[in-house]
Amino acid sequence: MKILMKNKLTLGGTILLLAAMPAWAADATATTPSGNNLDDTYRIGEFSADGFGSASIGKYTLDHLSGARVYHNTRLGAGMGLNYFFTRYLGLDAEAYSENGPGAFVDSASANLIVRYPVGDSGFAPYALGGAGYRFDDVTAAFGQAGVGMEYRFTPHWGVFLDARAVLPAQTRIYGLARLGVRFAF
Repeated sequence: MKILMKNKLTLGGTILLLAAMPAWAADATATTPSGNNLDDTYRIGEFSADGFGSASIGKYTLDHLSGARVYHNTRLGAGMGLNYFFTRYLGLDAEAYSENGPGAFVDSASANLIVRYPVGDSGFAPYALGGAGYRFDDVTAAFGQAGVGMEYRFTPHWGVFLDARAVLPAQTRIYGLARLGVRFAF
């Protein structure tokens, strides 16, 4: 089981890095010859902070969807995250959230590589993410994760985001996690 998990993480990391390669090259087109940004909504060297609500649901429920199963098996939570974008398209995030009020203050913490693609001047930026983390509550375990999302910026300094990911724990069953939140960029 550990070898299978390690292979999945290695394969996922390789795919994410290959997908990120064009992002490094694409930054050459993000500025004019005079050095001015074509679009200041998503910037090189951007730092941002997130506040979000989360919902997680087990693989069995996802495979056998029904309103009752979703209602009874979804775990709600809240969290915070920090992001830094080295280029307009490539960044890192660190996040922590809790789903269990009376349990540990932080149930899960993770770090991800993010590849985003701002869509012109629309304010929209779809993104993909992949990374790893550790779960502290219920069953303590390391995990890998991969997912996709969409961000919309109302101004260059604040926006909203929605993402979903598959979480692949080393010792327990796969589950899905969705987040909806607000992002403040500096």
